[in-house]
Amino acid sequence: MNRALDHFIETLARWTAYAGGLVLLAVVVMTCVSIAGRSLDRLATGFGPIPGDFELVEIGIGFAIFAFLPWCQLKRGHATVDLFQPYFGKQLNAFIELISDLLMFIAATLIGWRLWQGMLDKRGYTETTFILQFPVWIAYAAALVGAAVFVIVSLYCVWRSGRAFAGAS
Repeated sequence: MNRALDHFIETLARWTAYAGGLVLLAVVVMTCVSIAGRSLDRLATGFGPIPGDFELVEIGIGFAIFAFLPWCQLKRGHATVDLFQPYFGKQLNAFIELISDLLMFIAATLIGWRLWQGMLDKRGYTETTFILQFPVWIAYAAALVGAAVFVIVSLYCVWRSGRAFAGAS
């Protein structure tokens, strides 16, 4: 059971990060094309910048950030201050990791909940972006996918730290 769950969570976090990476790569390519289009526009070539490029960058980067959070949490990649940790015993370090993971789970849950509420508000007001008239709630929904996976992975990390703490006794 533990191995299957470990594999599932790692695969879920990895593929979510891959999706964020692909979107980030697409944003970079689109930005380069748009910048080149601005230069070509001055030469009267008929090519120009991509309309609404900054709106697409905002949406893409927002999704990518939330897509990377689950992998970062799973691999303990968040910034830590471990100045005194080498001097603590195995049990105290395991307890600190359990508390840290529990606090991150709470933060992930709050972020996911507020994104959900924001998405519902944007959908209710039918807010759109200025240039492309793209519904803003869809961008919130895309970010919410990463946030939901972040909550799942954070809960798994609490469980993993709990097992480690129990084994450290």
